[in-house]
Amino acid sequence: MMKKKFSLSTTQIIMLSFLMVILLGSLLLSLPISAADREAVSYLDALFTATTATCVTGLVTLPTATAWSTFGQAVILVLIQVGGLGVVTIMSALMILLHKRMSIGERLLLQDAFNLNSLSGIVRFVKRVLLGTFLVEGIGALLYMTVFVPEFGLRGIWISVFTAISAFCNAGIDIIADNSLCNYATDPIVNTVTCLLIILSGIGYIVWWDVMGLEAKRRKSFRNLSLHSKIAITTTLFLILWGGVLIFLFEYHNPLTIGELSLFDKLQVSFFQSVTTRTAGFATVPQQDLTNASSVVCLLLMFIGGSPVGTAGGIKTVTVTVLAASALATIRGKEEVSLFHRTISKQTINKAVAVTMMSFAIVFLSTVLLSAVSGADALDVLYETVSATATVGLTRDLTPYLNPAGKGIIIATMYLGRVGPISLALALNTNKKRQNIIRNPIEDISVG
Repeated sequence: MMKKKFSLSTTQIIMLSFLMVILLGSLLLSLPISAADREAVSYLDALFTATTATCVTGLVTLPTATAWSTFGQAVILVLIQVGGLGVVTIMSALMILLHKRMSIGERLLLQDAFNLNSLSGIVRFVKRVLLGTFLVEGIGALLYMTVFVPEFGLRGIWISVFTAISAFCNAGIDIIADNSLCNYATDPIVNTVTCLLIILSGIGYIVWWDVMGLEAKRRKSFRNLSLHSKIAITTTLFLILWGGVLIFLFEYHNPLTIGELSLFDKLQVSFFQSVTTRTAGFATVPQQDLTNASSVVCLLLMFIGGSPVGTAGGIKTVTVTVLAASALATIRGKEEVSLFHRTISKQTINKAVAVTMMSFAIVFLSTVLLSAVSGADALDVLYETVSATATVGLTRDLTPYLNPAGKGIIIATMYLGRVGPISLALALNTNKKRQNIIRNPIEDISVG
């Protein structure tokens, strides 16, 4: 009897590649040379930090600015860059540099990594992603230097580079202070540069090339964009605008956040909060000082996250818009779901439902488990688990006080949030049999 040939699916390879990078990073961070005081940190904290960096989340049990040496910070930065671009992308970049031809299997890996619908032009796409990423990160670092170099001297260059990469990759980890960017809450340069880096990376690479394609064709009309780009852009602007407005209203008189600031600074901080909840994780106000109403708004923004084929997490803007359009079509009694005069396929709607339900399941399970082992306030726990699932990195000051069991739960949640709930389901699905062509009888049931 012949043995069954063992092979991994592209989804399983991607998941394992992230896991291997996390484990390698944790080993490096557990070395004495990685710690600021040259005394090795506990392996659990090293594993937590490697996970939050590779999964570009930003939740930290140890302050990045003071707990890690320059070597340790460099390891964290590499993990952030690898995690933001994806392990498969980095390996493909090395092959491109070495002028090695990619096999069909390697192209399929890239297709799955970027969630693309076609293999056509995949190598060119990767080259543009790498060039665009390093160019934007470089410009961001130069702009940060105008603030950080005068303040920190030569160390300001390192801080600028680190912050630019962390912001673009939506990691939310910084090496400036233990309170994130709270010291720069009213600095217009830091606010603007950080928001632009978050938005540009979170909008997704597909939108980049689509918009740039309009410039090349000298067609600057919004109507000439693809349906994906239209949905991503309009939903992103809508969420940032209304998120900022609601936070501004709910925090207007709160002396712990923006209550004592000028009108301009109130607007600046409010809209920064709206942007950073889109999986970035930088904070210019302590999250535990937000009103309950603002916290609920932030929970929704975090759960939705950014757009597909970018560095952001969450269920994604396109997903939530498709769900909303589907619900509206059902309410209106329409059989087809349409957006911008285009019909959305049933397969896309089903995938949107699956992504949302799986993400909700991860949030629910991790919230129940973390509540059981921590005994913390319910809102603080929910904020933590949604932040971990959507790879945001904002916390209501709960992360530093997690016990070992709590750290383990958040590590698993960050990993599942980064690789994606649907990827997890596909990776665990070992049933390769073809579906039975015999259909079961249809029967109506009551819903709602």
